[in-house]
Amino acid sequence: SMNIKELKSNEIMPGFHGRILHGSDFTWVYWEIDKGSSLPEHNHVNEQLMHVVKGKFEFTINGKKHLCEKGSTFQIPSNVPHSGKAITSCEIMDVFSPKRDDLG
Repeated sequence: SMNIKELKSNEIMPGFHGRILHGSDFTWVYWEIDKGSSLPEHNHVNEQLMHVVKGKFEFTINGKKHLCEKGSTFQIPSNVPHSGKAITSCEIMDVFSPKRDDLG
C-alpha cells in the first residue's frame, strides 16, 4: 500500500506532470495537467484507459472532439490517434497495457 503523493512527479511533456507506476503488464499514470496544456496527436501500440478525476479536458479520438469532465472515461484501442487540451487544470488517470517502456 502507498499514497499517490509518495510517487515522484515528473513533467513528461510541458504542463503534464505524471506520477507513474509500472506493473508487469500495465502502466498506470496519475496526471496533474496545467490549464491550457496540449497533448499533440499521437498513437501507440498500447491500449489505453483514460479517466478524468477533476477538471475539463477536450479529448480528440479518431478526429472526433469530446469535452470530458469528472467521471468521463474513454477506452482507446491500440494505434488509434488521439490528442487533447486541458480547458482547466485537470487530474487524469491513464492505464496502458502492455506497459509503457517509454515512460520513466
